[in-house]
Amino acid sequence: MASTTTSALEPAPASSPAVKISLPLPYQQELFTSLLTSDALLILARGLGLLRIVTNLLHAYDVAGENLVLLVNASEDETDWVGEAMAETGGVGCAKGLRVINTEAMGVAGRRKTYERGGVMAVTSRILVVDLLTDNIPSDRITGVVVLHADRVTATSLEAFILRVYRRKNKSGFIKAFSDNPSGFASGFSPLSTMLKNLHLRTPTLYPRFHVAVAESLESKTAEVIELDVPLSPAMLDIQNAILQCIESSLSELRKGGNSREIDMEDWNVEAALHRAFDVTLRRQLDPVWHRVSWKTRQIVGDLKELRDMLSYLVTYDAVSFHQYLEGILATQSSGATSMGMGRMNQSPWLYLDAAQTIFETAKRRAYVGTLPKNGGSGATIPATLHPVLEELPKWATLSGILDEIEREAVMNPQLDHGTNGTVLVMCSDAKECRQLREYLQTVNRPVEDEEDGEDDAEDDDGEEKEGGRVTHSANYMMRRRLRGYLAWKQDLSKFKAAYNEMNRGTGGGGTGGAQMQKRMQEPQSFRGRAPANKRRRMRGSGNVGSSSKATAGAQPSDEQAVNVAALWQSLQPTEEEAAAKQEIAVDPLEHMEDFYELFELKNLVVVHPFSGDMDDRLLEELRPRWIVMYNPDTAFVRRVEVYRSSHNDRQVKVYFLYYGDSVEEQRFLSAVRREKDAFSKLIKEKGSMAVTLTTDAHTDIDQAELLRTITNTRLGGGGKLSATAEPPRVIVDIREFRSSLPSLLDARGTSPVPVTLTVGDYILTPTICVERKSIKDLIASFRNGRLYTQCEAMSASYAQPMVLIEFEKDQSFSLEPFAGADTSSSSTAAPGGDDIQAKLVLLTIAFPRMSFIWSSSPHQTAEIFAELKSGHPEPDVDAAVVVGLEAGEDPNSSYNNAPQEMLRVIPGISGKNARLVMQDVENLTELSNMDEADIAKLVGKEAAKKVWRFFNKTF
Repeated sequence: MASTTTSALEPAPASSPAVKISLPLPYQQELFTSLLTSDALLILARGLGLLRIVTNLLHAYDVAGENLVLLVNASEDETDWVGEAMAETGGVGCAKGLRVINTEAMGVAGRRKTYERGGVMAVTSRILVVDLLTDNIPSDRITGVVVLHADRVTATSLEAFILRVYRRKNKSGFIKAFSDNPSGFASGFSPLSTMLKNLHLRTPTLYPRFHVAVAESLESKTAEVIELDVPLSPAMLDIQNAILQCIESSLSELRKGGNSREIDMEDWNVEAALHRAFDVTLRRQLDPVWHRVSWKTRQIVGDLKELRDMLSYLVTYDAVSFHQYLEGILATQSSGATSMGMGRMNQSPWLYLDAAQTIFETAKRRAYVGTLPKNGGSGATIPATLHPVLEELPKWATLSGILDEIEREAVMNPQLDHGTNGTVLVMCSDAKECRQLREYLQTVNRPVEDEEDGEDDAEDDDGEEKEGGRVTHSANYMMRRRLRGYLAWKQDLSKFKAAYNEMNRGTGGGGTGGAQMQKRMQEPQSFRGRAPANKRRRMRGSGNVGSSSKATAGAQPSDEQAVNVAALWQSLQPTEEEAAAKQEIAVDPLEHMEDFYELFELKNLVVVHPFSGDMDDRLLEELRPRWIVMYNPDTAFVRRVEVYRSSHNDRQVKVYFLYYGDSVEEQRFLSAVRREKDAFSKLIKEKGSMAVTLTTDAHTDIDQAELLRTITNTRLGGGGKLSATAEPPRVIVDIREFRSSLPSLLDARGTSPVPVTLTVGDYILTPTICVERKSIKDLIASFRNGRLYTQCEAMSASYAQPMVLIEFEKDQSFSLEPFAGADTSSSSTAAPGGDDIQAKLVLLTIAFPRMSFIWSSSPHQTAEIFAELKSGHPEPDVDAAVVVGLEAGEDPNSSYNNAPQEMLRVIPGISGKNARLVMQDVENLTELSNMDEADIAKLVGKEAAKKVWRFFNKTF
């Protein structure tokens, strides 16, 4: 059946009443109509409803007739979003909805039948490329391909491979690509032209926020926005300035140690370091010379990421959690220096700056003042020498005030329209901050009891702070719990340090420390058996706990100070209410889950939710909130609110926009807006001066590689002779190798990759040459678990010329030295790092004299090496390669699920030979994990059975 072209679909989706278009804004309808009539790359500003446009486009093709449209490069959440939206949109009876092919559990025959039925399908890239190469999918019947996240499509990616094979086999089908990340197209030389070439497209469509159609659509109806500039506390401002000084000092040291001739250091400044992608950019520049930079430079690169994370945690973590995080950094640095025996030299350079001292001292003052006992205290009792400060985040009080204002507004001005609910939506950065805000909102109005008033004073009507037994808008209730958790964590940390030091002393003195440490770690009060510090412990029986603590060494306070400290200390102990209260954060037992299911009324509901990209559009449509509180600034969500408000005339929305003024949070928000605007400006300029590439036209494209293969000149007997052959050279590739970029590069060079499931080797170049490909990380892991030895043994027994390909990445140094820290061998006598890898390679060479090793600096060079190795040799036989390594009588067409099969192969004790025996007698991994050692020994032998049984039954 001939494929349906784009022109046949032009009038139907746009005018047919059967197609329900849920695109209310003019710019969305304009884009929808334009994309139906032509192939294009759409680059839309983030937050303007890209996924909604894609959903309507797919629905139009679904109801238009017998089409086969493939959705590529979509995440699992996006696939669910599109599938549910298409189901809700509805349509005529021929609509089939979105079908997902995202697992290899569906066999080849099942996928073929699914493709033949047609419709809209979301297919993972790895499955689709194999089906295209093996003709499991009828290429001539494919109506078109829709590619999401086009900014991630590189020349060596699977998506580019898919489009190249698709365009080679189908000249009439459409290709439509989408992206909402303009920054991904704005780096490098002519990035837009390069991306269009990878996507086999000619026309880019750019829609920034300042586009005329977008601005007119969104500015006609605007939401009421209240900006709240929340100032940082003086202590937080001091910590922020100190962290920025540490970042500036680290960047200065990095410039001194870097190679200015090979690395562009123009953007290495504090402002650039605040951007989220700075770590990736910095490492990408340093990777080619990573083996030449000093250990100090490598350490500073890691320190910069830690300092940048610290800036984020300063405004999101509470005072106690932030201080605990810093304590963890110090504990890690001190333990690393002690174990290496290097002392101060091994610690991060920024720790010795005056600014670092400011960070740690100020963070401690935000949590408490005073001293702790040497063992860190106890989670149940508070030492008398500790004076809790418990500084709250400034946004907490602001959020509480906003909710009070909303409550008063809901009472005095009831909702008049029927388009919105009385829901309050609070949006924050991540799930951890959501848990923090939920805990704060659940405990902010709890009574703080004292001995004089107890529970007699109930909360007042206004919810304002009182001085006796009182109700406050403070987070004192939550912060006391955090402080007790910190003290318990401190005690566990001191116990672990003591055990760790004891082990080191025992190892140096006579080897008895390891056993003593193991005994200590198995004590009931060990840190391994304790709940995390941020979790409330369930108290069974009586809720009373000891209220006295042991005397600690140090200066004794005066009588007046002792009374004040005792009062604070008493208020910090768990109350009966706290002890008996159900833990809000912990998961309740499954047997009682039915008791907690209920339907909430959206009229008086406060929903705390993290930003989740395009999924926020559905959240707004389902909740229909009357009030939205943006706890953290986010450019994309601001636009989503604009689109939501402009799409519904009957819905009133009031937005509270919170941000810390004069902070890194504000700087990052403004920087993100400026970067996006600059990226669109660069793309618009490049589009205006971009030359039209005619070779990407689907109807005039000529496969030059096929032409060169058809007409070749060979010298026979001293004379020239023309021979015609259209069959390209082929390489048999294991299906698991399509995760890498090498099969795509082989195809680009004119060598046809044939995907099959191989038992021995990864690539079969000729009937005698078998290649096992190893990346550096895979090489280290294969040496560690012994898998490489088994693979070399199987290749040597089956092929005359076995080879091991050691492949480096294109942008990494061509040396084993940078990976010195990757080989963490359990043996203390093994040579560290790259030397250990080379020693193992020498031993492998001695064990297998016929084994050849190929060193490749990049996948591009590997493709050239394969072409040279194949030159002058016959082509490999697919049927013969598939049966190599199988047992006598074993069916090569028997299918196993690849995902559990790969998990089985990495289990210690499982090799390529005994894996087949296990799969024949064991139904799944669950059954294998529950088998006795004796039963496993019947399948794989006693020695291998020990390893397998220990793997499943080891207690960590």
